[in-house]
Amino acid sequence: MTDLAWRIATEDDIPVLHALMDAAISGPLAAFLTPEQVQASRLIMGVDSQLIADRTYFLIEIDDQAAGCGGWSYRITSYGGDHTPGREPAPLNPGVDAARVRAMYTHPDFVRRGVGKLVLSLCEAAAREAGFDRVELVATLGGEPLYRACGYDDIERIVDARGGAPVPLIRMGKTIRPASA
Repeated sequence: MTDLAWRIATEDDIPVLHALMDAAISGPLAAFLTPEQVQASRLIMGVDSQLIADRTYFLIEIDDQAAGCGGWSYRITSYGGDHTPGREPAPLNPGVDAARVRAMYTHPDFVRRGVGKLVLSLCEAAAREAGFDRVELVATLGGEPLYRACGYDDIERIVDARGGAPVPLIRMGKTIRPASA
């Protein structure tokens, strides 16, 4: 098995991230959604340049190819890209609020190779180091099995119809031990 490499994504990576996300939405996620829901997913999901500017977004590579991406945030927004309405950039409070795991995608050519688990471990470690003791994420139906396997529990099931078709999502959370504990 080829080693996974990771690095913090930069603004120069945005075109690669767009292509990776599009491939993930068209590929693995499409197995869980109707074609209308896939199209709607493109409108409610995507690149959030705030995560890149905050240097909290990871790009995972295998053999110098973009295999996956994802990050964490200390801001209120739970999910969505730059184009998604309802974004809230205000900061969260460590020890009070849960950090957000955001925008996780795996390219179809690299599924089931540890990409998602690596992203989660990087996010959880960084959030813990920043003083957070909990993390939350908004999962697609395709991501739900991974998050469950990594210790995340349901908080609530939601439907986002802002993209024109109802897309089922699951808000999930996990307690992490803070760095000072």
